[in-house]
Amino acid sequence: MATQHTHHEHMGHVVFITAAAAIGGFLFGYDSSVINGAVVGIQRHFHVGAVQTGFVVAIALLGSAAGAWIGGGLADRWGRTRSMQVAALLFAVSSIGQMLPFALWDLAVWRVIAGFAIGMASVLGPAYIAEVAPPAYRGRLGSFQQLAIVLGIAVSQLVNFVIAKVAGGAVNNRLWLLEAWQWMLGACAVPALLYLLFALVIPESPRYLIMSGRPRRAREVLAEVEGDDVDLDERIAEIQHVLRTQRVPGLKDLRGPALGLLPIVWAGIVLSAFQQLVGINVIFYYSSVLWQSVGINQSDSLLISFSSSIINIIGTFVAISLVDKIGRRPLLMIGSVGMAVSLATAAWAFSASRTTGSGGVMLPDPQGPIALIAANVFVLFFALSWGVVVWVLLGEMFPNRIRAAALGVAAAAQWLANWAITVSFPALAEWNLPLTYAMYALFAALSFVFVLRRIRETKGRKLEDMG
Repeated sequence: MATQHTHHEHMGHVVFITAAAAIGGFLFGYDSSVINGAVVGIQRHFHVGAVQTGFVVAIALLGSAAGAWIGGGLADRWGRTRSMQVAALLFAVSSIGQMLPFALWDLAVWRVIAGFAIGMASVLGPAYIAEVAPPAYRGRLGSFQQLAIVLGIAVSQLVNFVIAKVAGGAVNNRLWLLEAWQWMLGACAVPALLYLLFALVIPESPRYLIMSGRPRRAREVLAEVEGDDVDLDERIAEIQHVLRTQRVPGLKDLRGPALGLLPIVWAGIVLSAFQQLVGINVIFYYSSVLWQSVGINQSDSLLISFSSSIINIIGTFVAISLVDKIGRRPLLMIGSVGMAVSLATAAWAFSASRTTGSGGVMLPDPQGPIALIAANVFVLFFALSWGVVVWVLLGEMFPNRIRAAALGVAAAAQWLANWAITVSFPALAEWNLPLTYAMYALFAALSFVFVLRRIRETKGRKLEDMG
């Protein structure tokens, strides 16, 4: 009975520190969604067109790619928790900067800094969680990153809705000296400071502690996260053996025969890119257009978009319950099939769209409701598979000696793919919306083939065994 109580205590501690590390994911979700509420306000405040506004929205993703690219190297140089503290501070400062811009270019600069911080956090969270989680629970704990992202999206939509309501329903209305959209962007400082607080109290990763010559502290942390029933001397010797001949990995360590990189690094890059190329962020960035096309009025679109966030959260919980039971590969393949079918269905439904006399777009019955259902089925299948599993795999799949650097490169590829989809969708949708969705469906089908042929199962394996 005492052993069971001790086990629960250890698991409670592990859950706390992994949840704290995953707050970086919450910042990612919060920032990517909060800007949608502020877009119209920015456009009207600075009197600019859609192209300039779109540039300001998407530029944060380029900052994120840079942050992810160098985040892994910083994590090996400064430590996981110190790097988290830096990311949290950068994000908090940039939130205040975004809240008080004096020009559009000034806002763009703060967006890049915010993106850089989020890019760093997107690498640090999965790496840290993979390194502190016991192998049997690593999949479920690694899922916290994606759960935090979807919670961040949902919370920011609610915060935006409340701020807009208090300001009288319009984002350019004044609220205590500032316009409502400025408060929306400034509110990002709250989760940033929470992230900083937690990053100051969680322990450093045992692997980093051993890497930096502090085995005694590493032993204490391992005892806290893995319990007394594990042979701690053996675990430390095992990690030391893996690290002994190694140094801090850099990009040159990722070089290999396959187009200049190791095959495992390419696998991580392609896996990351597919997560975005299926068009998931189109649903979250441009969903109000979709809802309006099926006859829902504009004032309700903020709350209607929230329904996708709820489905996203439900799917994420499904993934958390299954990832350590059925494994990573089966979940990815189930998701690929579900996404391909739902996206193809949406493409078919949009092919029936008609332009109204006022220049708007509408879908007739039954295509209208079918498009709406297909979009939400797509979100569900993404959430229960690729949304969660990619972050879990990126924390696990690379050998110890290159994990942080490889994770940084793979996460950077994900941000670049996200940017490409975000920037291209308005023009592609204007050109041919059904074909655009058909293209996303094709990427979903290709992702199935890729997982089948290139991804190895990591369920239950120790990180030291990843070759």
